[in-house]
Amino acid sequence: MQIDLRVLELLASKLCHDLVSPVSAINNGVELIEDIGGPVVDEAMKLIGDSAGHASRRLRLFRMAYGRAGSEANLAVRDVQAVAEQYLSGGKSTLHWPEGVLDEEFAFQRGSLKTLINMLILAEEVLAYGGDITLHPLNEEGRKGCRVEVAGRNAQLVPGFQEALAGTVDVEELTPRSIQAYVTGTFANHFGLRVSHEQPDTDRLMLTLEVEGQSRQPAALSQ
Repeated sequence: MQIDLRVLELLASKLCHDLVSPVSAINNGVELIEDIGGPVVDEAMKLIGDSAGHASRRLRLFRMAYGRAGSEANLAVRDVQAVAEQYLSGGKSTLHWPEGVLDEEFAFQRGSLKTLINMLILAEEVLAYGGDITLHPLNEEGRKGCRVEVAGRNAQLVPGFQEALAGTVDVEELTPRSIQAYVTGTFANHFGLRVSHEQPDTDRLMLTLEVEGQSRQPAALSQ
């Protein structure tokens, strides 16, 4: 069975678009209820407001990560950075994204920012105990891309994740925990990119995203 990746992206974009409006409406409703006052109401509304804000931030990132929006050629680095930082704000992990870390030519490579977003989601999942996620330039002649340093307690890509990222795992063996690694590797391959990893020590993982050879047209995704 052939599943066109574009169909999946468009469906994800529609779902995210349909969900963003009601979540935003919750935020507006909370602002009105907060005017009532009272200690109990204040505490309850703060919880609802925080949860709604968290859901909204995740939806914005998911739309770029899985939806058609992330594949558009006019996707701006500053927009991706802002959404990624908002996504991780308030969580256990901290994102460090230095200005100018992404080479302009690489940033304009179709699908590079989308795949990078998926790498950041994977990095957060690896950091079960929290930690730091830092972007580094890929300063090597003839190579275009970037590196993502994942540092924290047990920041490791376990064997199941490694196989999923490489695309060597049987689809039937994928789990809810390894699916993000599989999706990341699949998007990279789809856009003519390559994701690799190194494990300098038990608490530090290095993920590398780079253009693999000549740019090519994405093909349909098989399942």
